[in-house]
Amino acid sequence: MAAGKEIRGKIKSVENTKKITKAMEMVAASKMRKAQERMRAARPYSEKIRTIAANLGKANPEYTHAFMQTNEAKAAGYILVTTDKGLCGGMNTNVLRALTTKLREEQAAGVTVEAVAIGNKGFSFLNRIGARVVSHVTQLGDTPHLEKLIGPVKVLLDAYAEGKVNAVYLCYTKFINTMRQESVVEQLLPLASDSLQVEGGQHAWDYIYEPDAASVIDELLVRYVESLVYQAVAENMASEQSARMVAMKAATDNAGNVIGELKLIYNKTRQAGITKELSEIVSGAAAAAGV
Repeated sequence: MAAGKEIRGKIKSVENTKKITKAMEMVAASKMRKAQERMRAARPYSEKIRTIAANLGKANPEYTHAFMQTNEAKAAGYILVTTDKGLCGGMNTNVLRALTTKLREEQAAGVTVEAVAIGNKGFSFLNRIGARVVSHVTQLGDTPHLEKLIGPVKVLLDAYAEGKVNAVYLCYTKFINTMRQESVVEQLLPLASDSLQVEGGQHAWDYIYEPDAASVIDELLVRYVESLVYQAVAENMASEQSARMVAMKAATDNAGNVIGELKLIYNKTRQAGITKELSEIVSGAAAAAGV
């Protein structure tokens, strides 16, 4: 039974694949919990530094940081956050599709684009479409480290401070819940006034600056932007593990369905072979009896 042997080989192959996808699902579930805890732990810091930056901006209106000023340059910067590995469903595809839409709008408006890639998938995509990648960082592992992100991101921050780009956008996947992740393309620079809301309405604190207001606000707003990038990477990593767990669970379930279908085909083929052999035996016996 050559056909039966071939089907048995397929069943064995799919069973091995099912074991791999099940193991990857369990690993992703374990990493997902840690990634979500890390992401939620970073949110209070981001909210607090946002409040402090807003209070400082309101307390010293005569000084305007470069990040809050509008540039007239015909160039835009994009920070693209993706994963280093695949097998996480359509997560990377969705954020790359959102980025592609923005790039087409920029191209139609005659605006050149500079990009920073965080993650191997985004870096490969930007190279394929011929975008100008000014810096990149890959192989971040399962834990984001701010010191690895500061260098690549600072290239675009400095370009904006020097007036070389008119806006900087952050593209990443925002974690909503385990079953849902949302692709986000949000403006990072210039800092919009509605993104810096003072806690408690219009009330603002009065500060004593040391050494001076400009130095303190300059340093704080840079840290604020860096915290936004770090939070985006943390959100992206939590989304990655959730998407991978869901994708691997779906792959495991599909493998089980394929195994069931192959076993049914194998049993039918085996039954047909047995029926054929019995028919040949009965026919031969009848022929012998007739002789």
